[in-house]
Amino acid sequence: MSAVNLRLVREIAQDFQTDLRSKNSAVKALQEASEVYLFGLSEDTNLCAFNAKTVTIMPKYIQLARRIRGERA
Repeated sequence: MSAVNLRLVREIAQDFQTDLRSKNSAVKALQEASEVYLFGLSEDTNLCAFNAKTVTIMPKYIQLARRIRGERA
């Protein structure tokens, strides 16, 4: 786990509660989950670009992938 990830988690957590503490394993789990999510989203975005017969990923393909997944876009 990098120091950047730990700092980011702490910065976001302080928006909700200032005295929040976290274990290394919890931050690692957040990092793993975010990597899995972003990897899957990238795969789906590539499929949208491929369907449009292009190799360039554009924001509209990310938005389309999120809509197909049932996420807010």
